[in-house]
Amino acid sequence: MRRAASTTVRRATALVVTGLVTVLLTPSLPASPAQAAPTRPGTVVDSAPLRHGLWIPKATSRAWKLTYVTTDSHGDRALSTGTVFVPHGTPPKGGWPVISWAHGISGLGDGCAPSKVGPVLKQRDWSYLRTWMQQGYAVVASDYVGLGTPGLMPYLDTKATAHSVVDIVKAGVSFTADKRCRLRLSEKWVTIGQSQGGGGSVGTARYATEYGGRSLDYRGAVGTGTPAYIEDYVMLLGPEVPPLTPDLGAYLTYIVASLRDVHPELGIDGILTETGKKYVKLAETMCDEEFAEKMDGVAVGSFFSAPMATLPDVYATLKDYMGMPESGFDTPFFMGHGAADTDVPYAQTARYAAVLQANGEPVVFKTYPTDHSGTMQASLADTIPFVKRQMR
Repeated sequence: MRRAASTTVRRATALVVTGLVTVLLTPSLPASPAQAAPTRPGTVVDSAPLRHGLWIPKATSRAWKLTYVTTDSHGDRALSTGTVFVPHGTPPKGGWPVISWAHGISGLGDGCAPSKVGPVLKQRDWSYLRTWMQQGYAVVASDYVGLGTPGLMPYLDTKATAHSVVDIVKAGVSFTADKRCRLRLSEKWVTIGQSQGGGGSVGTARYATEYGGRSLDYRGAVGTGTPAYIEDYVMLLGPEVPPLTPDLGAYLTYIVASLRDVHPELGIDGILTETGKKYVKLAETMCDEEFAEKMDGVAVGSFFSAPMATLPDVYATLKDYMGMPESGFDTPFFMGHGAADTDVPYAQTARYAAVLQANGEPVVFKTYPTDHSGTMQASLADTIPFVKRQMR
């Protein structure tokens, strides 16, 4: 009887939570500001202590997983999950200044969310983030909309990623506002990211003030290994594409899967072979390392019956979906790149930085004699003082 009663209670609780989420995210008739408030981006829907094995080692005093409201690729309210890490010690007046970490590639499957399994390269990312926490920053980290929540993560969607990165800051600040002083987060924040997250961070830099509004105090961004003009590579996809490395093949297939989901009007299915449909479907559920192994020896050209460039309006759609902003930045931001980077080719990112500088944008761009991952550590000598200046 107790077991039956307990099951009934759990089911009732689940129904209440499901109903609450439905109310939060379902469009409704115009309401008063007080009634509309729960749908505001950054609203925390659920929270729980983060499993200790996922804490940033030797730096975290408390950590939580949050489910919060954000905005998806269509401009609609949606859910994302993310984490909040509070460092040891006593915060300055006003709370811990915040780093919103934009994570690198993890995959599209819900089981790939960093709040569930941690980052793909744990030793690299945790060492890097520990350095920032030891400098006196709290870290918040979005999983990005659709990763571990309903829908498919829109891989490399610049604006949707920016919403997720901004709104986890709002969620973290509001969640800790009524907690003890040593756990509270400040409204002052920067965004930092590597690889996919480097693009996410720099893209967020363009929209942070707009998306954050008056409730946050945005101070700048750092992007390392930042991808740029990836839409140019996507336009080359087709039956004649030359052999690719498993990693590059996986990345491009993730883009095709996400683009197909966000923009069905392109008709991508119409140029996919049965082999292409099979691997794009696998991309929707598999994490990065597993999917890259699956792509070993697979010819991406066999995915297509016609070039991607034959789809109507495809380049304009790609630019809107994943194009890196070239103007409109209102706060200084930093980009670092390795001269030996083969994961995100240096030439494309250097070209992007040159365009930003020619446009008079407030970017600092530095090159390091290292590879993709090595840039994170090598750049700290420059990025730590950069962020410190921006936080003053």
